[in-house]
Amino acid sequence: MSSSSKITALDLPMVNPLPKDTQKYFDICRDKLGMVPNVLQAYAFDIAKLDAFTGMYNELMLAGSGLSKLDREMIAVTVSSINKCFYCLTAHGAAVRKLSGDPQLGEMIAMNYKVAPLSIKQRAMLQFAEKITKGSADIQEADRQSLRDVGFSDRDIWDIANVTGFFNMTNRVSSAVDMRPNDEYHAQNR
Repeated sequence: MSSSSKITALDLPMVNPLPKDTQKYFDICRDKLGMVPNVLQAYAFDIAKLDAFTGMYNELMLAGSGLSKLDREMIAVTVSSINKCFYCLTAHGAAVRKLSGDPQLGEMIAMNYKVAPLSIKQRAMLQFAEKITKGSADIQEADRQSLRDVGFSDRDIWDIANVTGFFNMTNRVSSAVDMRPNDEYHAQNR
């Protein structure tokens, strides 16, 4: 990393050597992404926590869903924008750019999703994510119904809520420990 050699402000070194399965996972990341995301390296001081994090992430962001991968990444960026999470805005902003093929869309969502050229369905999804992030106790049946009205199923609503909740958690952890994104993310898909 050119901006700093530390991944977080904490002194929690990775387990060394990494367990065989973890090393294999990191090798796959290097092959597919050209790097091991710093968030994985940050969690690698405790393999059980790393496994829990990656298990939840993979289930929410990569497993089958009525939401596209782009939808889920747009939620991640919207939530991270509201929470001002440097790590997640950088990493998931790069994912939005890649999945959409539109660098401007990634920047618009990072700055203010309301200025982005979104479908009615996408806009409703991000409005719901925003409301959960700013005041989840204020969600009412009318909010869920507004998602149904634009074509989301109850399972989709569950997925929107879970992706939103996950990124609210990870944003807070990332900000609290000053987690730094990999430098590679900044230039990707521009």
